[in-house]
Amino acid sequence: MNEKPDTTTINPLAWTRRSFMAATAVGGATLAMGTNSTFAQSADTIKVGFISPRTGPLAGFGQTDGYVLDLAKKALTGGFQSGGKNWKVEIIDQDTQSDPSRAGQLAKDLINNQNIDLMLVVSTPETINPVADACEAAGVPCLSTVMPWEAWYFGRGAKPGQPSPFKWTYHFGFGVGEFFKTYVSQWKLIETNKKVGVMYPNDADGNAIRANLAPLLAKEGFTIVDPGPYEDGTTDYSAQISLFKKEGIEIFNSFPIPPDFAAFWRQAAQQGLTRKIKICQVAKTGLFPSDINALGKLGMNISSAAYWHKAFPYKSTLTGVSGTELADGYETASGKQWTQQLGASLALLDAGFEALKASSNVKDKAAVAKALSTLKTTTIAGKVDFTSGPVANVSPGPIIGTQWVKAASGSKFPLDYVVTENVTDPNVPVGAKLVPYNG
Repeated sequence: MNEKPDTTTINPLAWTRRSFMAATAVGGATLAMGTNSTFAQSADTIKVGFISPRTGPLAGFGQTDGYVLDLAKKALTGGFQSGGKNWKVEIIDQDTQSDPSRAGQLAKDLINNQNIDLMLVVSTPETINPVADACEAAGVPCLSTVMPWEAWYFGRGAKPGQPSPFKWTYHFGFGVGEFFKTYVSQWKLIETNKKVGVMYPNDADGNAIRANLAPLLAKEGFTIVDPGPYEDGTTDYSAQISLFKKEGIEIFNSFPIPPDFAAFWRQAAQQGLTRKIKICQVAKTGLFPSDINALGKLGMNISSAAYWHKAFPYKSTLTGVSGTELADGYETASGKQWTQQLGASLALLDAGFEALKASSNVKDKAAVAKALSTLKTTTIAGKVDFTSGPVANVSPGPIIGTQWVKAASGSKFPLDYVVTENVTDPNVPVGAKLVPYNG
């Protein structure tokens, strides 16, 4: 795990997708930004670590990161301005393989052997928390996104009502409050008996959601039917399905990893539960077209929530691209359907480089951490503001109600991903009416 990636300076103009993939195949790649040969590798280079799950069960979160990093490379070809100086930039890209232990080891390698100036880490507690912990222990500024902030903050040892224990690590994006507002707004769009069957796994996401979201939904008048936490990798869900059928649930909500939801939902269909469901609201697994398409007809009309959508009306501060340009560009380059992770990963780069720009000294880790603590900017995914969060070190962000519906005739892809509500960011236009899962 501590093998150093190749950090040889590469001519950006000769950097091709084939060479990029060849480099990342061995576990990491260094994107060398800038062409000015007068740069000194150590003194005049900003080194940024970028960690995400590119392979393994969480690979959907990292599928688009290669394309996003290519955009960043092009934007930084001429260097990066901060403190009246033009800096060369290296982004050292690492794949956790969806393994939390590997995530922590990669972080330590980037800190101790690569001497990074800033860590960027994205997607799920399994990826983010071990990296953030390594950075906090080593005194390295770290910025993250795409997991409930409660699972990041309290899941790493912070206590309610007490000062933040974190000096070096910062997180932006949705929390339980945003999920609550979105789910209530979404679920009121269709008449149901308000009985909600929940499947929350025994992991950081599931435990945070069970402790914080379920009580809020109950206060709003929803009856929560919870068979209790299950372990990732469970293969038999007969007991949970039997309870849901007995209680007559019409709404289903879960935060599962893709293999678990696929197994559960197929069993639910075989045992007659899905015929009773009016709203199937799935987080984590419901985010990406590959996971939904793998379900075949069972994926049609599943509801989800988006931390970014191509309909978001914002532009990237780093690359200048709009949401539509980002999504269309990815589809043209890859032949695959766009995913919401495009905007999230680019927003992380937007915010990270805005903090570096605002820092009084990009080579002083304390100065970079201070710039993060006061960061106020608008990324391609919306506002980031660490001066007014619910707790220190956190900037909340939107989560938008969405649904997977049959695409129009002539579409390149079988399903379309539409916005059905926008309570957490009214600037995002609603594009379709929510339809029942078995409508």
